[in-house]
Amino acid sequence: MSPVAGRIPFSVLDRSRTRQGQDAAQSLRDTVRFGQQIEELGYHRFWVSEHHSVPGIAGSAPTVLAAAVAAATSTIRVGTGGVMLPNHRPLVVAEQFGVLESLFPGRIDMGLGRSVGFTDGIRSALGRDKSDADDFPAQLAELLGYFTGTQTVHPQVHAHPAEGLRVPAFVLATGRGAQVAAEAGLPLVIAPVRGEDAMLRAVESYRDGFRPSAWGERPYVVLSGTVAVAAGTDQARGLLLPEARATAYSRTHGVFPPLAPLDAVLADVAAMTGRERSLYEEAQRGQLYGTEDEVAAALDRLLARSGADEYLVTTSGYDREALLDSYRRLARLLGL
Repeated sequence: MSPVAGRIPFSVLDRSRTRQGQDAAQSLRDTVRFGQQIEELGYHRFWVSEHHSVPGIAGSAPTVLAAAVAAATSTIRVGTGGVMLPNHRPLVVAEQFGVLESLFPGRIDMGLGRSVGFTDGIRSALGRDKSDADDFPAQLAELLGYFTGTQTVHPQVHAHPAEGLRVPAFVLATGRGAQVAAEAGLPLVIAPVRGEDAMLRAVESYRDGFRPSAWGERPYVVLSGTVAVAAGTDQARGLLLPEARATAYSRTHGVFPPLAPLDAVLADVAAMTGRERSLYEEAQRGQLYGTEDEVAAALDRLLARSGADEYLVTTSGYDREALLDSYRRLARLLGL
């Protein structure tokens, strides 16, 4: 049996990535079908994301998409990874999750982030600017208060049907996110954006600063990251290269493109400038990939170092069949 089997729950985040030759509608239908497949494989949660005006990502309305996934599944928890709270009014977010929880009781998660739009133009269209991220702690407190009936920003306002419901809330760590999660007494979702050691320091700080609340009695850490499993190491790495190429392209062109086939990616890599190649390689840092034995060993080491309570797998790939096979192999080594 794998050393990671049965240790902690494993969950999945899907970004509704578009692929060359595929329209956004197909990507969204694929996400709903993928949620059904992930449920069949035994994963704990299935989350969707929020991205505005990004050509390569179809998921712009996570609560709407979460409703479609929840309606197409029956047991798996469904949620957002996450709703970017600075882009919205807390009352509206509370109402949306109140509706979701009312329709699918006991299955909805409210993952919340503090990022604002990707570019100045998107932020302008949303009526937001970068400074709105600084208001995240107050926005979060107002949002949670609508569920408990204790918010004081608009004392005469009540969120129906949210008030009185308890939807598990999670904070996605970007910037001060870990500190905000600790002060609010909420679970933390964190990825190795600045490297594994930096992530682990943030986790330690979160645990040290955690304040028990009505939403959580103890710290709860969800590590998130890319994991690919295949019959061979090179095959697993190949699954991840289209996403790495798209990430590098976005850093140099300001546009996140649809995922390309591996052959096209390799041809593009051969023609990259030094800066582009550096960004391409940087996009691959922190990824876990390989055979089942190799991935099991890497996960065992990471979970031992972090003491994580859950792992959220965020892998994207051009080849949907290979991607599903990777999740199937991972489920097998986890004993799901």
